[in-house]
Amino acid sequence: MKFWRIAAAAALFALACGTAAAQTTLKIGLAEDPDILDPTLARTYVGRIVFASMCDKLFDIDDKLNIVPQLALSQETSPDGKTVTIKLRPGVKFHDGEPFDAAAAKYSIERHLTMTGSFRKPEVAAIDRVEVVDPLTIRIILKTPYAPLIAQFTDRAGMMIAPKAAQAAADKFGLHPVCAGPYKFVERVQQDHITVEKFQDYWNKDNVHIDRIVYQTIVDPTVRLASLKSGGLDVAERLLATDVKDIRANPKLRLATSAGLFYQGITINVGDNPRAKATPLGTSAKVRQALSLAIDRDALNQVVFNGEFVPGNQWVSPQHPYYQKAFPVPKRDLAKAKALMREAGVTAPFTVDFMVPKGEAEAVAEVIQAMAKDIGIDLKIRVTEFATSLKQAEAFEYQAFLIEWSGRTDTDGNIFVFDICKGPQNVAGFCNADVDRLLNEARMQSDVAARKATYEKLTKILLDQDPIIYLYHRKILIGLSARVEGYKQIPDGLVRVVGLRLK
Repeated sequence: MKFWRIAAAAALFALACGTAAAQTTLKIGLAEDPDILDPTLARTYVGRIVFASMCDKLFDIDDKLNIVPQLALSQETSPDGKTVTIKLRPGVKFHDGEPFDAAAAKYSIERHLTMTGSFRKPEVAAIDRVEVVDPLTIRIILKTPYAPLIAQFTDRAGMMIAPKAAQAAADKFGLHPVCAGPYKFVERVQQDHITVEKFQDYWNKDNVHIDRIVYQTIVDPTVRLASLKSGGLDVAERLLATDVKDIRANPKLRLATSAGLFYQGITINVGDNPRAKATPLGTSAKVRQALSLAIDRDALNQVVFNGEFVPGNQWVSPQHPYYQKAFPVPKRDLAKAKALMREAGVTAPFTVDFMVPKGEAEAVAEVIQAMAKDIGIDLKIRVTEFATSLKQAEAFEYQAFLIEWSGRTDTDGNIFVFDICKGPQNVAGFCNADVDRLLNEARMQSDVAARKATYEKLTKILLDQDPIIYLYHRKILIGLSARVEGYKQIPDGLVRVVGLRLK
């Protein structure tokens, strides 16, 4: 009898070990620590990577930037452009077991629109109200026609949030987000990792093959690559362009790449605040133009990125259909830059507090610093932890800020929130009545030619004022272990986990 008890215990132990061994964990290395994990309040690119596993959206995009259904099945816009009817996917549950339906969709959109501190509000500000037509249909009534609406729903404005959990948590929802994605939140250790695990009631669970995902914050790209090589990571985002050859030569690694929607720029504090007024860069558009002309964008791309990226001077790349060809990427022109400085009546040299997030941006900042010195602008680099830099920018505790934007499918998403007066991401403090008028006009235009003409007028003003000096457009460079199967890169740079397998 004792023998059988021992044998049974051994069998149970073996079964437990087998179950544990069958558990799969995908380890993803992030270049920064995400900010708050609340789709309404969040603003970081790395946060969007994490949300891609937790929070499904009404719509998504494919590798050709086509809008495709996710939690919505279809949408129809009225002839006057002011009513949008959306059919929702049946049989969807939130992570807390509550059903996703029209009432939940109405709640989520209204939360994005009305919650204090919402970064989604300007993205959906054209919405007048949301109506429940039936349990799986909503009707969105717009104040005016709004061309980018469905494109906005392919990102955080389209993420659906569990109403009961959100109401109970209020502004603490980001500490334990509850959505309707393939993975549910488990834990977070700031500056270290975020863990999510497979949601067993996910609507598309047959395409979810990995049990757990751990997102690890590893700021140093060299360390991220080393961890990928050693097997400590399975996926590493934003690897260095200088490491591309090394990755391609390693049989244990693969490189996922695509033209991205990103731009890198220098945001200048030009607002009505003491830090802006303390430097000619903040008070004179001519000085900002001079700095732009002092930067050799081609050389920057070659020195830091081995020529892998695309030099730029607008919020979309020169290959984008909305790029304004009448304003091409400027070549470095020191003579003209110095003439602009003289016209501005500036006595050089003068110093500028140059806030730079830790990581790859530091190398970019050092090249720009050397170039700026040639016209007497002394950029004092202040390396700052990423989330802290965002908070300081919002408080205007800087003079110049080297900051990247991950980009959106509709061009409105790359400009409106940064340049509209008092916009939630207008950390430049820029405000111009003509810009506001044109930004709102472009949002109402569905005709491409008319919209491009409006953006041409906008481009002229913004490149003259230079609250943001655009530098280049990143190519997506994501490293993968050869163990990862089924990965497909989308131009927004996010790591989509549905369909992935580990060998």
